Amino acid sequence: MRIISVCVGSSCHLKGSYDIIRIFKELIKEHNLEGKWELRAEFCCNNCRSPVSVRIDESKPYSVDVDNAAAFFEEKILGA
Repeated sequence: MRIISVCVGSSCHLKGSYDIIRIFKELIKEHNLEGKWELRAEFCCNNCRSPVSVRIDESKPYSVDVDNAAAFFEEKILGA
């Protein structure tokens, strides 16, 4: 199973990490990816000056915000 980790540390929380988690949950369900992708919360990726940090498996953190979360999902998750 592949893993999507979304930072929920203080900085990312204030930048909308829980909204991104909600968007990813909806997209995972919409594309029938339950059982293939697991969504996790992660505390502090040490990338606090950027938008919300998102990792795929063990990748370096990507910077995602609410406005580009769906496009990120399409590119990195559906395109995987």
